[in-house]
Formats: sequence, structure tokens, C-alpha cells
Amino acid sequence: MADDERERETDVDGKVLLHQVDEDTLEELLAVAVGDADPEDVMPPVPGPPGWTTERQDAFRSWHRARRPGLAGPLRESTFAIIHQGKVVGSGRLAFREGQEVLETGMWLARSQRGRGIGTRALRMLLHVAAKAGARSVVADTTARNKAALVALQRNGATLIAIQDSIDVHAELVPTELPPAPVSRAST
Repeated sequence: MADDERERETDVDGKVLLHQVDEDTLEELLAVAVGDADPEDVMPPVPGPPGWTTERQDAFRSWHRARRPGLAGPLRESTFAIIHQGKVVGSGRLAFREGQEVLETGMWLARSQRGRGIGTRALRMLLHVAAKAGARSVVADTTARNKAALVALQRNGATLIAIQDSIDVHAELVPTELPPAPVSRAST
């Protein structure tokens, strides 16, 4: 898929952008992860010593590259760089579950970017991508300790379900269309 055909989403005031991960954003994303996130927060586990080893960085790249074909690709999953005010600050993903009607989402943000509403906005845009893909619902899993994720989920209308005998929380969301961007008076 050509770069200009890759999925992009912008929130209504233009402060947060989702950009399907390509080679350029992959290296920016990795730099943010290495500099401002723990490996276990941003990727599946990799055997070996803790920290951002060469093997773990290579696994990070491979994981995102495998998802580059997007929701229509063999993994039926897509990853997005979350860009705030022109800088990559984290990643979001969507993956088909249970056929074409349910998508799973997840995201991470650099520690320095948390608590600023970026996750709430990025999740809203992921829900819009899900709606365009024809999903009827979106699910997410987190823990009761992840207050920022719970706030972002609730602000986007999630139904939260505590998993019995664990600290895990399952969220169910409805994909939505983004409202149109406001028209400025200068353009009317």
C-alpha cells in the first residue's frame, strides 16, 4: 500500500493524529519507547535480560512491520503512531476478533505524555477507524490499577466489566463516527 493510501485520522481540533506505522514512524516510535517507556508496557514479552536490548528493539520493529498490511492483511491487525503536536508520543492498535464485527484495541503513551487527554483523543479516533472498518463493537482489556486507561475508556463511553477474582477489567465500546471539524469564521 502506498504511503498516501495509509490510514490517517486527525481529531477535530487537529492536536492528535493517528498515522498507520510505516518505516519512518516506526523508528520514531521505537525512539520514544526506548527513551520514555518500559518494554513490557509497549510490546509482547521477549526472553532475555530486562531493558531495551538489541533483541528487544529488533522484536519491536518486527512486530510492527508484520502488521503493516493493516486490517485487510493476514494478521488482520494494524498499528498506528499517535502523534501529538507533530511528535510521535505512543502507539495504538486495532485487531479483528470474532470475524469482522469485533475489533480489539490497545495503546500506550510515553510516560511524559500521560495525563494530558491524548489517550482519550486517540481512542476516539481508533473508534472512528473501527466504524469505517465495519466493526459493531470494540473491546479492550486493562487492569484496575491503570487509572489513565480507565478514564480514557469511560470518556469514550465504555462499559467496564471487572473480571472476577482478578485485577483485570474488560471494556466494551461502540465504534463511532467523528463529528465534523468545526468551521472557522474566517472560512465562512
